[in-house]
Amino acid sequence: EEQATALKSMLERAAFEVKSLEAKPVKRHPYAPFTTSTLQQAASYELGFSASRIMQLAQRLYEGADIGGETVGLITYMRTDGVQMAPEAIGATRRVIGQIFGDRYVPEVPRAYSTKAKNAQEAHEAIRPTDLFRKPSDVKRYLEADQAKLYELIWKRTVASQMESALLERTTADILATDAARRADLRAVGSVVKFDGFLKLYEERR
Repeated sequence: EEQATALKSMLERAAFEVKSLEAKPVKRHPYAPFTTSTLQQAASYELGFSASRIMQLAQRLYEGADIGGETVGLITYMRTDGVQMAPEAIGATRRVIGQIFGDRYVPEVPRAYSTKAKNAQEAHEAIRPTDLFRKPSDVKRYLEADQAKLYELIWKRTVASQMESALLERTTADILATDAARRADLRAVGSVVKFDGFLKLYEERR
């Protein structure tokens, strides 16, 4: 604590000189669609649900809801290690992105994901909406509040997984602080979003 106090008072008196300034473009790519474990992590952070509650809600979305007089399964099977999606689902996702956000949010080539887990059960697809054109606002009135929240999270993550990368500019400044004979090297880093890409729809809180 004494060191910190001494450093603080030194910096309060110091003269600052920028020694170097570097700005470089950085790309951020979207996350893969949900597996059972990533859904549990995200829904726990974002929505505050317990693992058992998440699986209970997902089971009910999978079994289906009464939408306009027929029972419709809203998501694919919720116990899976797979991150891949069926080609027709990828195609539908890309069309949804173009429709809602415009063509510049659709990458030239569809994104392909593969699981890193050993012995993963890749027989099942990632957890995704069964119909990507069924937006959260379309199904909300047919679902309980918590089901609707989970469906929205799954829909957003799935759609974001096929969106264009975000482009940021990261600036790093190396600064020399001088106070009489004492010197300290400081570094400041900041970034600016140049193109939001998938971040327009989904950013996972850490």
